[in-house]
Amino acid sequence: MNGNFDLFGTVEPDAQGKSPADPGSGRSSRKPVPVPLAERMRPVSLDEVAGQAHLLGPGKPLRLAFESGKPHSMVLWGPPGVGKTTLARLMAKGFDADFIALSAVFSGVKEIREAVAQAEAARKLGRHTILFVDEVHRFNKAQQDAFLPYVEQGLVTFIGATTENPSFEVNAALLSRAAVYVLEALDSDAMAELFERACRCACPELAFDDDARERMTGFADGDARRLMNLIEQVQIAAVTTGENPVTALFVEQTLSRDLRRFDKGGEAFYDQISALHKSVRGSDPDAALYWMCRMLDGGADPLYLGRRIVRMATEDIGLADPRALQIALDACAAYERLGSPEGELALAEAVVFMACAAKSNAVYLAYSAVRRFIRQSGSLPVPLHLRNAPTKLMKELGYSHGYRYAHDEPQAYAAGEQYLPDGMESPGWYRPTSRGMEAKIAEKLAHLRRLDVQAGRAEHEDDPAVMMAKNDNGVP
Repeated sequence: MNGNFDLFGTVEPDAQGKSPADPGSGRSSRKPVPVPLAERMRPVSLDEVAGQAHLLGPGKPLRLAFESGKPHSMVLWGPPGVGKTTLARLMAKGFDADFIALSAVFSGVKEIREAVAQAEAARKLGRHTILFVDEVHRFNKAQQDAFLPYVEQGLVTFIGATTENPSFEVNAALLSRAAVYVLEALDSDAMAELFERACRCACPELAFDDDARERMTGFADGDARRLMNLIEQVQIAAVTTGENPVTALFVEQTLSRDLRRFDKGGEAFYDQISALHKSVRGSDPDAALYWMCRMLDGGADPLYLGRRIVRMATEDIGLADPRALQIALDACAAYERLGSPEGELALAEAVVFMACAAKSNAVYLAYSAVRRFIRQSGSLPVPLHLRNAPTKLMKELGYSHGYRYAHDEPQAYAAGEQYLPDGMESPGWYRPTSRGMEAKIAEKLAHLRRLDVQAGRAEHEDDPAVMMAKNDNGVP
């Protein structure tokens, strides 16, 4: 393409002073063509690649491959936005090879044959070809087999990119001719570095407060391409509204989905469902029945009420009385079978049971805490010893090594075993109450924590179960 890209992705005039839209060029005037930020930020050298130090650091496999000048076929396996396509392009540049890119989503055997023809023509000119296949797992067995003879002949260096486990999605014959490199989601440091570089390129005039930076990198969740797209969205919104500096609240408002909520009767409807829920939570069966009947009388969908009753069972009763969830589900099923008015009595029975049952929101609080933690911490990798290893490749990568099968351990419990991501201490999210069945659950967890302590596992001082484990009686 003639011309150069400026920092905002539009085309500048070329060396002769003419832009693609120059009327003097004899062509019709056109507006500058915007280029996505993700494309403008694509690294042009290995040193600009964010993350993947285990592959690109000094003495690491891909760094050595670049330094050797000898390309080899490979499969790049990793989540979206971690640099698979970028690495393939850099290899073509580093090895001074022609680059042909196919997408398995849009390509078939016809496109493969055309790519092979291009590679043969390049070889006659003394040029080698790197054939990059994105989403290679989407090719069927026959399509993947079509690459084999040309890889074996050395006509092309094959580079496949996949987000799926190649042990299951790539033919064994092709896999045996290619090295497999596992790319990782970008960590917080790499994402922060990318954020600063992208902002200097795309929106140097905008300032972002620390919370806004963290929120945006958190939304991106280790995906560089997603981060670039989010920056563009926020930039457009900020320029349009005059927001500067950009705050975390503005980021949330800009990036949140525009969801339409269900509305039956406006504010009064939601006031009444709130009153029903709070009456159940407050263990007042009369008030719960009153608000339920008010809503039925006002034309509320009985199955909507049934869904809310299920929510009450999980949010406000939980494991203090696990029967609550089954009763709520049975009430919904009864209404679906009987209809009105007989089915409404089953809903009334469920509401009264919910109001009278022992209450615990321990599971609800634990669930909410974990969701918050995941939004902040991103996608931490599964420890190798917890991963399944049905294939030779996965075993060679260390999957499942050192896993202890609980049923083979005393009391069917592997005392001291770690099930959270590596380096993460047990945060004690689930804190059972002393009410209903949860009292028994607390006793059981306290017993298991005592076994962990005996096995030398680090304790979480704030975990109620651990505190009970230190109590000689161990009774909540």
